[in-house]
Amino acid sequence: MCQNEIYNKVDLLFRILPCVRYHTARSLFVMIIPRCIIFSHIANLYRKVLGKEETPAQTPNVQKAETTPSSEKKSRPTTETGMKRRILNRNEHAISRSMISDNALKVLYRLNKAGYQAYLVGGGVRDLLLGKIPKDFDVVTDAHPEQIKKLFNNCRLIGRRFRLAHIVFGRDIIEVATFRGHHHQVNTSKHSKQIAEQSEEGMLLRDNVYGTIDEDAERRDFTVNALYYNIKDFTLHDFHGGLNDLADGKLELIGDPETRYREDPVRMLRAVRFSAKLGLKISDRSATPIHELAPLLQDIPAARLFEETIKLFLAGHAVETYHQLREFGLFQQLFPQVARLLTESKNSPFERFLEKALYNSDKRVVADLPVTPTFFYATLLWGIVSFRQKELSNETNLPFQDTIQMAINEAIESQIKTVAIPRRITSDIREIWLLQERLPRYSGKRAEKLFAQPKFRAAFDFIELRAAVEPRLKDVVTWWQEYQQTHDFVRPEPRRAPAPGMHAESANKPAEDKTHRKRPRRRRRYPQQSSGQRRHD
Repeated sequence: MCQNEIYNKVDLLFRILPCVRYHTARSLFVMIIPRCIIFSHIANLYRKVLGKEETPAQTPNVQKAETTPSSEKKSRPTTETGMKRRILNRNEHAISRSMISDNALKVLYRLNKAGYQAYLVGGGVRDLLLGKIPKDFDVVTDAHPEQIKKLFNNCRLIGRRFRLAHIVFGRDIIEVATFRGHHHQVNTSKHSKQIAEQSEEGMLLRDNVYGTIDEDAERRDFTVNALYYNIKDFTLHDFHGGLNDLADGKLELIGDPETRYREDPVRMLRAVRFSAKLGLKISDRSATPIHELAPLLQDIPAARLFEETIKLFLAGHAVETYHQLREFGLFQQLFPQVARLLTESKNSPFERFLEKALYNSDKRVVADLPVTPTFFYATLLWGIVSFRQKELSNETNLPFQDTIQMAINEAIESQIKTVAIPRRITSDIREIWLLQERLPRYSGKRAEKLFAQPKFRAAFDFIELRAAVEPRLKDVVTWWQEYQQTHDFVRPEPRRAPAPGMHAESANKPAEDKTHRKRPRRRRRYPQQSSGQRRHD
């Protein structure tokens, strides 16, 4: 193109520029004039005149996007451990949003809409892949707890060891955590909110260190729990081969097992729980250090161990959990006084009684019937109470009521040092145990009084379990079974104590029989004064 033609086209362009808008003029400029250095300067001059100059920060990004090779765009990220992250598109996995609770979706969508990353993670993803119904859904994000609280009015922040956000929807609670990072990245400044602290044994005391999703995946305990479902594009992210381990039926710990168990000894209990619940075999690498490190459970707060025992024994897999805890030496750390009654043959009367109770508990969970920690701990500690009562009876020659009370006190006080059983539960356990001696004595009006006891049902189920290993109690169980078939259980209402000067019958009359009348107004009383005198203010 000759120079005259170029000048003519430029002249034509600037004649029509006042008549068109910026974007139209820019497209005309691109169509009429070829790209060259001279016209680049003319274009820049035109942008400055119209005040439409692009910021310098935008230009490098555009150029970088244009020069990025296509192969680099398609390459998948890798974790810091060198293992390539596996990303499955929506058509490559079975998880659908219809399987996720509405409340969890609300949390995921709101975080994503606010510009944060939001992933469904952990047991919820794992159970969906196994075709199970998740008990709850956990969410992980790059938003910090304070930022999460600003997004949700129904949010409360909990935890000291690791700060968590609970989004409360009535009884449904969605737990939201921030990506966890490594401890060597902690900012040690006084104003930093990221705090990490370890004990001399290597146990994490505080763990408020935030990081990226790759670091969060490394901080997970097991590979089957390092699975992330992205709500933005519905992809599934596998960081440590958890999908392969699920297919192989293997439970594998992430990282060095001894280090991870020392960081949090409860991971040993979690390994047993997941193995029993999911039917996965703990890998040899993950199982080997458990025997040696089992005593570390003594450093765990007793209240936390109570919550863990509820998850272990009241989830429908109590029998398998019991066998694995004994195999790895963990049962002895949780229940040291009960462990002294266990035998190598596993066939003593108490062991058969305990296994029968755990088996019945599993059947009730499968049938969707309620199970309580009260009944579990009553059956677990009964062997200690019975054995100790006989010892005290031989040593002191005290009456049965005294020795059984002493045995009960010793058993409970010894157990709460390891596992903190709440007082409301121990009081119910006492009632069940004390009714065991009263149930065989059902003559006269005793049967009616016993049948009206609030804990009669639990006490009868308890003595029925005992009859499976104590034949002398079978007649008692049969008699009470026949009695229950002919009598309806009615829970008695508590009787009120009569007020001073009030008849007992009138105190316990139904409320509807009383006539409500307006209470008369009390007259104001003045202090007595001598006759002929009156105070004048």
